[in-house]
Amino acid sequence: MSVALALLFFGLALSAFFSGSETGFYRATRVRLVIDALDGDWISGRLLWLANNPALFVATTLVGNNIANYMTSFGVVLLTRAIAGDATAAELGATVLFSPIVFVYGELLPKYLFYNAPNLLLRRGGPVFLFFAVVFAPISAVLWTLGLAVQTLTGETPLRIRLALARKELQEAFEEGHEAGILRPAQRDLAQNLFAIAARPLASYCRPAARVVTTRLGAAKDEVLRLAGQYRAGVMPVSGAQRGELEGYLRVVDLYLGDEETVQTSRPLMKLDRKASPIHALVQLQSEKEELAVVVDEQGRSVGLLYADDLARSLIRGTT
Repeated sequence: MSVALALLFFGLALSAFFSGSETGFYRATRVRLVIDALDGDWISGRLLWLANNPALFVATTLVGNNIANYMTSFGVVLLTRAIAGDATAAELGATVLFSPIVFVYGELLPKYLFYNAPNLLLRRGGPVFLFFAVVFAPISAVLWTLGLAVQTLTGETPLRIRLALARKELQEAFEEGHEAGILRPAQRDLAQNLFAIAARPLASYCRPAARVVTTRLGAAKDEVLRLAGQYRAGVMPVSGAQRGELEGYLRVVDLYLGDEETVQTSRPLMKLDRKASPIHALVQLQSEKEELAVVVDEQGRSVGLLYADDLARSLIRGTT
């Protein structure tokens, strides 16, 4: 009887866990999941990966629920035989009597709990779910492969949760934070601008090199200062002495405070990949204390010049 009870309660617990986890995954706040993953929480990172691969997640819950239901049914049968002997009618009756219990405690209650506290329960049960995901991997992989094949044939792909979140969802989160008094209007606008900037390609913030006022090595200091004042330029790209390729850039204030009467040196131009995030580019410029960079494509060709002030201005004032 002890084996029957163990199978019954363990199967019921598994059924509750997988049923609740399924609801929790669909109800979890994606913003919270992404933030936890960015903070270095490896469990949230793995859960985020599963959310990005829903076919594998669904396969794991499907296998888990089937095993749980089989264990529960087998436990009921063993318990009935231990009490009433080998009686088919008793086994059928016990199965019918236990069905409401399994439905309430194995389906309804866990779904209700995960529905109301998805992130908390999903995070606490994350290690267990990841453990079963590994254990069920041989079976889940087959179902996952079939799901990918169907997606390839139908042309439909699952919605992927990316670190660059949907702007509409973020807008709702920021509005809720503002209404709750967590975010001030300026903080809300700054956060909205941050994600709006991240959603745009880096090349959209670049200036074509042909339309930027430049100077050259050996140019007279007075002439450079005059051009800087005329175009209100704080930094200027510097080309070679023969008007060749850009070799770097200079800060006008450094030239003004220096003793040289001509442009003798320049700061190196940082190279940024055009596929880089604008926020990553701004952080890199600030960390290296640079104000100008050249954005290049996959072949290393220049796409344009990126000014740190342009990105910072967009962050403060918005992209429009």
